Amino acid sequence: MSVSTGSQSSSVNSIQEVMDDSSSELVMMHNDESTINSTSSVVHKKDHVFIRDEVGHRDRRPELRPTHSVQNQALHYRNRERFATIKSASLVTRQIHEHEQENELREQMSGYKRMRRQHQKQLIALENKLKAEMDEHRLKLQKEVETHANNSSIELEKLAKKQVAIMEKEAKAAAADEKKFQQQILAQQKKDLTTFLESQKKQYKLCKEKIKEEMNEDHSTPKKEKQERISKHKENLQHTQAEEEAHLLSQQRLYYDKNCRFFKRKTMIRKHEMEQQNIRDELNKKRTQKEMEHAMLIRHDESTRELEYRQLHTLQKLRMDLIRLQHQTELENQLEYNKRRERELHRKHVMELRQQPKNLKAMEMQIKKQFQDTCKVQTKQYKALKNHQLEVTPKSEHKTILKSLKDEQTRKLAILAEQYEQSINEMMASQAVSVICNFSSSQ
Repeated sequence: MSVSTGSQSSSVNSIQEVMDDSSSELVMMHNDESTINSTSSVVHKKDHVFIRDEVGHRDRRPELRPTHSVQNQALHYRNRERFATIKSASLVTRQIHEHEQENELREQMSGYKRMRRQHQKQLIALENKLKAEMDEHRLKLQKEVETHANNSSIELEKLAKKQVAIMEKEAKAAAADEKKFQQQILAQQKKDLTTFLESQKKQYKLCKEKIKEEMNEDHSTPKKEKQERISKHKENLQHTQAEEEAHLLSQQRLYYDKNCRFFKRKTMIRKHEMEQQNIRDELNKKRTQKEMEHAMLIRHDESTRELEYRQLHTLQKLRMDLIRLQHQTELENQLEYNKRRERELHRKHVMELRQQPKNLKAMEMQIKKQFQDTCKVQTKQYKALKNHQLEVTPKSEHKTILKSLKDEQTRKLAILAEQYEQSINEMMASQAVSVICNFSSSQ
């Protein structure tokens, strides 16, 4: 029984190995196909990689280099061509097709480079143009500010000269008026002094005559005494007149000094008022100039901001147009590549569908051979088990043992046949499912 159990397990394991081999082959075929697709997609991505960055910056890209898969493929073709005497039409067609694809990829990348160089040239030209325009605008504004400053300084100088001329004229007029006023006072005082002296002379004469008359009427007084009285009276009168004259002169001098100071005070007040008015005029002029300068600077700032906004809008619009054109080109190339890959996959799947019956038949023959080998091994094991059982058991039980061994062998062979049919059906079903999936993905 142990031998039969071992033969059964070995037959089951052999059938399982056949199933594992077939399933592993199917998985390997599917993996190879997915690997080819992924490799082609990787090659396409490597060949068509395009880094998006700011269009204004320069992007120095390395030259295109053939990928590892392309190098291996070229090496394979080169090694195969060494021993080929006559190339088949399919090989020549495939080589031409691959060469055209490589040329298309190379031309596509060179087109990308040309387009980016053109875009960079356009951006650099526009930036230089906008920079020159901004420099010209700022130079114009600077000239306007300098012109305004020069005009303001010229106006202030004119105002200062005018004020100095007016002040000098007023000073001369004030000096002339002061001199005239002093002369008038001196003339009036001189006239008053002359009148005063004449009145004193008249008064002196009257007093002298009056004294003489009094002395002439007084006959009792001696002549010498009369003469002394007259001389004494003259001295008193002269002294009184001298004091009055000195008092008049002192009053005239005080009056002269007072009026001169009053006149000078009026002149200084008028001069200070004129200076204050000149200062107010100068401050008003400067304030007006500052207000005009402030308004001009505000206008310059607004015009500069408008120009900067317009330039940025123009530059951004050009960048967006170039990026949109670049993205459109990338999208068209990607769609073209997708269509080409779909056509290739469709053609590949059609070839696989055509070749599928041959593959299925080969796999079925392999499973059948494995089944036959397992059956032979199991038959040998049952023969060995039968001989062993016949040797160790008496002859009376040989018939029963042979019948039981025959039934068990028949049952095991039936199980093997059932497993064989099941493995064939599973292999056919899995192959059909994989083909349908590949065909639907290609669609």
